[in-house]
Amino acid sequence: MNSDFNYVFHLSHIDLDGYGCQYLTRKVFQDIQCYNANYGAEVTARIEQIIEDIKSFDNIKPLILITDLNLTTKEANALEKEALKVGAKIVLLDHHATGANAAEKFAWYYLDTSRSATQITYDWLREHFDFDKEESYRAIVEAINAIDIWVDESKYFPYGRVLLGMISGAREVNRVVFANEDRAYKLHLIEAAKQILEEYPLEEAPIALDDALHKIKKEFFIVTKNDTKDNLVADFVTSVLTKNRDHMTVEYKGKRGILTYSTGNTSLIGNNFLLANDDYDFYMDVNSRGGFSLRSNNKVDVSKMAEEIGNGGGHPNASGGKIENYKDSFVYAKFKDFVQEYLKERES
Repeated sequence: MNSDFNYVFHLSHIDLDGYGCQYLTRKVFQDIQCYNANYGAEVTARIEQIIEDIKSFDNIKPLILITDLNLTTKEANALEKEALKVGAKIVLLDHHATGANAAEKFAWYYLDTSRSATQITYDWLREHFDFDKEESYRAIVEAINAIDIWVDESKYFPYGRVLLGMISGAREVNRVVFANEDRAYKLHLIEAAKQILEEYPLEEAPIALDDALHKIKKEFFIVTKNDTKDNLVADFVTSVLTKNRDHMTVEYKGKRGILTYSTGNTSLIGNNFLLANDDYDFYMDVNSRGGFSLRSNNKVDVSKMAEEIGNGGGHPNASGGKIENYKDSFVYAKFKDFVQEYLKERES
């Protein structure tokens, strides 16, 4: 099968099972780009993103791999048409019964409700790519499988419960703005959990992971020296923002700002960014409902700005409001375009 493609575009779900699939595929494929989506409109948005990304490459044989996400017949039809245009092979590995109709129609749609998507992906990689001949990944896969399809009689079920909370609670990095960093963080957690499962007797492993989780999280964010987790996360996000600031910049009345989406911890991160980037005038974070927070460092009165753009207000360096007729997006570039156009309309 590997001669059929040489570059993988892997879309998966946003839970433990979804990231478990990508944890495995990244062990096998070197040329791979990953994407994540929840159900509904986000799946369509990510597929459109994948097709556009494929078009940006020359001389590749792409595989669109989808795991832990079911498609409707309409969505599958649209995907097949677009994949044909760009010469992409499709493989979908899933376990949700709601995809039964599509699975019956499309040969590339593999459905098995008896196994988690991580287990299906593991077995697929072993069958076609000689993955894990030593079976060193079998235990972590069984733990994910046990909790995802609720096999509570499995000896790995207690460990799976800790894994489930580990991923669902990993919210320090926003997955829309920092998709690659958020995914890397979650795969780091799974890798560390695999190591603990190997180091401790199985009956002790759930407590060992639970005890170690705070340290494991901090290890991902440490760059030079240890600090509180909040400070480490703020420094990490600031460094990522600084590196990507050129395509995250918005302007309002000649003032330059950085735009984030549902990043949270606005005061700490906003202040950190503005101190590290003194050529910027404001920091703006918008949530999924259009509510926004503004921060400045004595460069612009954001209380006036908040009043002008969103009937808001507050303090000169810390304010907020709400964008009228806000249009949410799962793709940061589209979100930024909307906000920038909104700001321009309110400059007059």
